[in-house]
Amino acid sequence: MRKPLDGIRVLEMGQLIAGPFAAKMLGEFGAEVIKIEPPGQGDPLRNWRLLHEGTSVWWQVQSRNKQSVTLDLRQPEIQAVVRRLAAECDVVVENFKPGTLESWGLGWDDLRAVNPRLVMLRVSGYGQTGPYRDRPGFGVVAEAMGGLRHLSGEPGRTPVRVGVSIGDSLSALHGVIGVLLALRARDRDGVGQMVDVALYESVFNMMESLLPEYAVFGEVRQPAGSSLPGIAPSNAYACRDGYVLIAGNGDSIFRRLMQAIGRTDLGDDPGLAHNAGRVARVADIDGAIGDWAAQRTQDEVLEILNAARIPAGRIYDIADIAADPHYRARDMILDQPLPDGTPCQVPGIVPKLSATPGGIQSRAPVLGEHTDAVLDRLGVDEGVRARWREQGFI
Repeated sequence: MRKPLDGIRVLEMGQLIAGPFAAKMLGEFGAEVIKIEPPGQGDPLRNWRLLHEGTSVWWQVQSRNKQSVTLDLRQPEIQAVVRRLAAECDVVVENFKPGTLESWGLGWDDLRAVNPRLVMLRVSGYGQTGPYRDRPGFGVVAEAMGGLRHLSGEPGRTPVRVGVSIGDSLSALHGVIGVLLALRARDRDGVGQMVDVALYESVFNMMESLLPEYAVFGEVRQPAGSSLPGIAPSNAYACRDGYVLIAGNGDSIFRRLMQAIGRTDLGDDPGLAHNAGRVARVADIDGAIGDWAAQRTQDEVLEILNAARIPAGRIYDIADIAADPHYRARDMILDQPLPDGTPCQVPGIVPKLSATPGGIQSRAPVLGEHTDAVLDRLGVDEGVRARWREQGFI
């Protein structure tokens, strides 16, 4: 079965998370992804978090469907090879600090000169322009500048990290959207373009009504813990054996929720019929739900709420996710052995396409696994490759 991006060739010159995550998604939907890594250690992600036989198991997720080519981009001879490679690619993905590729003769102007149809995704902390352009930027800093970190955590306490590299991942998703839009425009107009994604802007794009609320009312939203500020009721409630998230903030849902917990007095109260009234009395509502939940187990709470068609759920850790049959039914937990045959599981593919779904065509590569094959295709002589290998260029 053909995939949506069959025939698209992607050159990835990024490392760690944002750029490689974007290239990963393109590869899952059929693009050929050639990943350039520095000789020796490769992408630092190979050594992040838990390692198996010296390689991060995270690598198996981030680099599936990719080819690994080791090239020292600082060397002029190698830079010439990369320009030749870019000439036969549709997309280049990079997430170096702005100006780095330009210093190597591999910037946007350099690459589009050899391939006017090229689409180049550039992910950086602050974008390719502006007064902060040259500052080093990581996802955690972008989460702070974009407004997310201010909202995370309990009121009056130190802002907390979401728990994953959400700033990088959001930027990758914006980058994929940009690449697909640029490819669509190229199909129409015949020329490529640069896609400029800033980490902080990708976070800021998720900030919902923060800016207009400030502009119109001078309102600076504050952290609200597990509640959903300005929308009620929606919170985490303690049961006898843990927490359950309950979202009863729709008007009809609220009435059903109050009936389910035996508080029809609140459900029938005309002052609580709409969100504005419920927000004004959110403490009373949360108290009623909390008292009801505290007398029951999670299973008892969820059985009652599911029967009443109330959005609710327990808070999963990864063990809960791995055991949940719905994840399996949706192909969101896939078996993918490590290179030595060790059993491993990885997340499935999203989004789900009915006619041309994505998939895993190949495991994550070992370092430099495809160097010779790619250089041979470019016509680089074996003798030259041997010299480069001795010099540590590849």
